[in-house]
Amino acid sequence: MNEYDLDILKLARQGYCCSQIVLHLALDLQGQENPGLIRAMSGLCHGFFAGKGGACGALTGAACLLAYYAGKGRADEEAHERLPLMQSELAEWFEDYATTRFGGINCSDIVSDGRPDTSVCGGLVSECYGRAMTILVENGFDPAGDIHDD
Repeated sequence: MNEYDLDILKLARQGYCCSQIVLHLALDLQGQENPGLIRAMSGLCHGFFAGKGGACGALTGAACLLAYYAGKGRADEEAHERLPLMQSELAEWFEDYATTRFGGINCSDIVSDGRPDTSVCGGLVSECYGRAMTILVENGFDPAGDIHDD
């Protein structure tokens, strides 16, 4: 059990989905709130292309988490040069992780009826969040500190 697993359960009980929880945890770590960002993350809930078996929301949420720290946010800045490598590392890890355990990376591969299952999804959100944070730290980012401001 990770130190943030109880937070994941609390957020799930409050009605947040997998992709929203991943970003909510990062904002909490920074002591910030951003309801607009959390609302936008609902577009990735339950697998993008919900109902048609799209990519797992925990994965897409974790990819957005990496971009939150390293992506372009203003006209006068550029995305961090390591962002594509970090996202590639996350995607490769998730493909191996999810394919081994569930037979694929799509929501429909992971949960049989297309509905969230806290016994499966909670652990998956935890793994994705943890992996994204590890990737950030390994690439010189401080997840509790400021976001990318080159």
